[in-house]
Amino acid sequence: MRTERLTMAQALVKFLLHQQVERDGVTQPFFAGCLGIFGHGNVGGIGQALQQFPALRYYQSRNEQAMVHTAVAYAKMRNRLQTLACTTSIGPGATNMITGAAVATINRLPVLLLPGDIFARRNVAPVLQQLESSQTQDISVNDCFKPVSRYWDRLYRPDQLITSLPEAMRVLTSPAETGAVTLALPQDAQTEAYDFPIELFEERVWSVPRNRPDQSALHRAVQWIRAAKRPLIVAGGGVIYSGATEILARFAQSLGIPVGETMAGKGSLRFDHPLNLGGIGVTGTKAAHLASRAADLVIGIGTRYSDFTTESKTAFQAPGVRFINLNVTEFDAAKHGALALTGDAAVTLEELLTHLDGHQSPAAYRAECETLHRDWEAEVDRVYAVRHQPLPSQGELIGVINELSGPDAVMINAAGSMPGDLHKLWRTTHPKNFHLEYGFSCMGYEIAGGLGIKMADPKREVYVLVGDGSYLMLGNEIVTAIQENLKLIIVLMDNSGFNSIGGLSRSLGQEGFGTRYVYPKNGKLPGDEAGAAVETLPVDLAMNARGLGALVLECGNHAEFRAALQRAQSETRTTVVYVRNDRYAGVGGYGTWWDVPPAEVSEMEGVRKARQAWEAKRGEEKHFL
Repeated sequence: MRTERLTMAQALVKFLLHQQVERDGVTQPFFAGCLGIFGHGNVGGIGQALQQFPALRYYQSRNEQAMVHTAVAYAKMRNRLQTLACTTSIGPGATNMITGAAVATINRLPVLLLPGDIFARRNVAPVLQQLESSQTQDISVNDCFKPVSRYWDRLYRPDQLITSLPEAMRVLTSPAETGAVTLALPQDAQTEAYDFPIELFEERVWSVPRNRPDQSALHRAVQWIRAAKRPLIVAGGGVIYSGATEILARFAQSLGIPVGETMAGKGSLRFDHPLNLGGIGVTGTKAAHLASRAADLVIGIGTRYSDFTTESKTAFQAPGVRFINLNVTEFDAAKHGALALTGDAAVTLEELLTHLDGHQSPAAYRAECETLHRDWEAEVDRVYAVRHQPLPSQGELIGVINELSGPDAVMINAAGSMPGDLHKLWRTTHPKNFHLEYGFSCMGYEIAGGLGIKMADPKREVYVLVGDGSYLMLGNEIVTAIQENLKLIIVLMDNSGFNSIGGLSRSLGQEGFGTRYVYPKNGKLPGDEAGAAVETLPVDLAMNARGLGALVLECGNHAEFRAALQRAQSETRTTVVYVRNDRYAGVGGYGTWWDVPPAEVSEMEGVRKARQAWEAKRGEEKHFL
């Protein structure tokens, strides 16, 4: 057997360089690089290996959580067919990545995490940053990755790479099982040499299959669709990852079935398609809300039916409503007692359409849905035309960005009140136009994620929409954008605190307690009512962004915001457009509901009233058996 003597870390990096992925005859490298921050737990191992094998591009990050967000956004932009690895030292560097791992796994996006670990040889323990246990010596902080990883392994010996790496690749390239893969690498074992078989470093192509569902289930689905009077499609992220957007448009148009889009699925259909009802669920449109209440058949495609999508199980109220779920993951396909079509979205929709040739939903239903679409577009026009004083509303600012951004641009957001407004209002022009991380809705994702998008497709203009609360958590990745000469347009909306949770708190009768950035009064934080006398903090976020290296354009009103955005488009470097907006000028809920229980007993009258309203609404929640 021919061998090559390499350290564990060198062998790992060399292996990554030779992994390819293929779908539909198109082959490409699976790993586009490695993000990292070096410490004592990885500098002599993975750090040295990356230096020795520069073909795997190394990107220097500023925060370990942020680097995983960058990799997640990159993988999402590439439809899970390419990703980045992330390496850190043991200790706080490793544990900082745990939140990012959860983002990856919950959103079913592939990332490879390579944290350093404690010594495999234990004679020098406890080493720096080691978590000790009196019950076992076989534990470290990296065990915290287990519940948020789809595959996890700790490699005590270099030769364990030979069996672990193929398993890691199997999971990373699986459309059903993908997520975070964590390989914990003891810091001494990373530097140990072994005679690895040459075959380990030969080019390997991992094919991503387009599995088809059981034929009998498919034929039953055809019968159900033919019998339905008010069918509705719920388009999730699986539509986009499968590349099924064109066939979905043909399917909806040919059969006359309207489409509601989840956060991950927004962009499955162009906004101006007459059967696109827009966002569905808690943060959805009035059109999708009305259609979902009356649907007698729900066809879920690539969705996991979060409580936001189902309005906490109150959205689908028609007696006897049935579900057909098309999903690569059996677990999701079976939800809501559905007729499960476990398979790829694109090929299954093609096959369904062949069997349904000539069928159409009732003409009156189609006309009703097209009217709902037109009415909703008129509502978006109305919100975009608002000129709120003295500070602009968030909805009108979103309208300016949507209007001025090019047709190939990408908008990214993740947390706060913006995701809901964007889900309702953003007019998508292509499948990647709307990039929302809402599986975990992780504050701080936006700027780091924007980097991942720009790395994945440098020609696209990337608009990072971020609130002040999220910016304060991970604004530092501006420095990485400057270092890599990757231009982002960062729209920083400042409404003095946690606006989304402030509104939720007020709806629970809690007066927005602890959600606004203000000085305490008499030793306690004041409430968050409009017009209340408060003393705001002297925080200058524009100055902060300027200090990190960005060009900063400050705006005071709608007109200045429009002019600043136009200037930002002409710039060649990362630009922050800073604008304050009205905290209380929100977009309506349009009858949707989300189950957040108020306290059952309270001395506060507002809380008692909120509890009564919640108990009345909760009766609409349904079990789908």
